[in-house]
Amino acid sequence: MKKSALTALSALLLGIFSPAQAQGIGEVDTVFKFIGPDHKIVVDAHDDPKVRGVTCYVSRAKTGGIKGAVGLAEDKSEASIDCRQVGPVSFVKPLPQQEEVFSERISLVFKKIRIVRMVDVARNTLVYLTYSDRVIEGSPQNSVAAVPVDHAMKIPLQP
Repeated sequence: MKKSALTALSALLLGIFSPAQAQGIGEVDTVFKFIGPDHKIVVDAHDDPKVRGVTCYVSRAKTGGIKGAVGLAEDKSEASIDCRQVGPVSFVKPLPQQEEVFSERISLVFKKIRIVRMVDVARNTLVYLTYSDRVIEGSPQNSVAAVPVDHAMKIPLQP
């Protein structure tokens, strides 16, 4: 009895304190590979952890083949983002002017895809940018999306 309660509590705490996770929506094959998985375009959903009711959809290339199967492939830097209001918008707490919302490794060590939220105060709009970076050299490839918030609700900012 105690063990199951402890397991349930651990799972709950891990869910609360783990970083934002992407939810896979779908994928399409782009190149057939004889050995290993095919090259793909994947679409993931990312819920903004501090803004309830906003979800960003990111599409990006995922390298297949032998290197992709064992996690040694470096995915391409191109990605596209579209963010939408999917429910009533509410804020968990005041937002910084700019903040990384999500990042994920897309190569063995040095490359990440990132989503950054920016607040356009003058237009009461949340702006989301996706890009990839490397330790030594990043990529100028990027994509941006904006979610306007009703003017009756001002976006709360951190002081």
